[in-house]
Amino acid sequence: MTVRPIRIIGDPVLRTPCAPVTSFDAELQQLVDDLMDTLTGAPGRAGVAAPQIGVSAQVFVYDADGHRGHMINPSIELSDESQDDDEGCLSIPGLYFPTRRAMHATVRGVDRHGEPLTISGSGFLARALQHETDHLGGRLYVDTLRGDTRRRALREIRAGRFDSPSRHR
Repeated sequence: MTVRPIRIIGDPVLRTPCAPVTSFDAELQQLVDDLMDTLTGAPGRAGVAAPQIGVSAQVFVYDADGHRGHMINPSIELSDESQDDDEGCLSIPGLYFPTRRAMHATVRGVDRHGEPLTISGSGFLARALQHETDHLGGRLYVDTLRGDTRRRALREIRAGRFDSPSRHR
């Protein structure tokens, strides 16, 4: 079991769009396993994306609403219906803010062997799929916040009011 350290906001890898995966080799297999081990080592979390462990590749794992798996090179389709709930991130530990997301999401990509893969979900699963897909584009959930909530989030991040990264390694 390999639990990899989580990169914390301020690390440039979190703001860099990831490269698509083109090689489905042993290195990719290990990356998927490491991501799942890292997610398992962070109880109560719904997903981990490759840039959160310092790898610029379009890969994420998820475990939400009884659905567990991985996705490579995803594209996402969102419903017009929305939901609002608190959201957090391993890369901004300890901070949670009300975040608007689509109520339903469908993600299409491939699995670790290059075979087509589709996952659809509503509610919390849809939120997790959107959150992890955003990571692969160099976006964090705080980027979606608006108004006073965004100002408060950025103020708390600048002040370093999130948990110490060492608690999450």
